[in-house]
Amino acid sequence: MSELIVAALYVEPNGCYFGVPCVDLWGETRDARRYEGPWPVVAHPPCDRWCQMAPVNQARYGHKVGDDGGCFEAALRAVRTYGGVLEHPALSLAWRAFKLPRPDTGGGWNRTICGGWTCHVEQRNYGHRARKATWLYAFGMTPPPLKWGRGLPPEGWISTDRPRHELAALGIAQLGKKEAKATPVAFRDLLLSIARLRK
Repeated sequence: MSELIVAALYVEPNGCYFGVPCVDLWGETRDARRYEGPWPVVAHPPCDRWCQMAPVNQARYGHKVGDDGGCFEAALRAVRTYGGVLEHPALSLAWRAFKLPRPDTGGGWNRTICGGWTCHVEQRNYGHRARKATWLYAFGMTPPPLKWGRGLPPEGWISTDRPRHELAALGIAQLGKKEAKATPVAFRDLLLSIARLRK
């Protein structure tokens, strides 16, 4: 029996989903907002207008908080319509804007009133060099247990709010933008496996 196809929405053209069998890629050129099924999805909508720095960027550069061209809304709709999982940085401002319950940082999936699930997980537990705290929203299945908690100490730092000399003294590298944004292969595989649980 062949594996269920999964649509990977808002992914980099040569990123970690590229070339993976049974994955239908929807990057910028295909406009993932137009996805109309039928496969379950793994959605990585853009986070720069929803992250914790979004209000600072709005004040500094005029980039309005939440002005992502409808990407998060379309990703959420796709997950709720076709089943699957949506990934965003922990403390994403989109959660509140779309009335998604804030996950418990203590570990475990939290059932939502709409029938979905939310959780807090750190990508460090799946091979990222930074903690990369992440919130997931899953719909259409009962999601499996994940690797909860902090896990290994970080080798890298994503945010630029600490001076490089402080990080160097701790033996922690400041990660470049590409590495910071990257999804570890083990985390990608986990997200695909969750989407394939769609009922």
